[in-house]
Amino acid sequence: MALAESIAFALFAMVTVGSAAGVVLVRDVWHSALLLGVSLISVAVFYVMNQAAFVATMQILVYVGGVLILITFAVMLTREDESVIEVTP
Repeated sequence: MALAESIAFALFAMVTVGSAAGVVLVRDVWHSALLLGVSLISVAVFYVMNQAAFVATMQILVYVGGVLILITFAVMLTREDESVIEVTP
């Protein structure tokens, strides 16, 4: 059982570090927000592994459900429409 837990921890550690690095390195804001969601969900998995289900639930509800949705709305509302070509006379 300890071997399976160690493998799961290593897998989610790689996912967490990779997605956190992607948040910083990706140029597109939309992809960065999605990678932030992956990072926050994988942190919630660590809480579940430590038998802290309430903290994991709050992590998902507050951060993924609240903060990430707020970031998503901000990205969608502030993006410039690239298909509109402005013609000046």
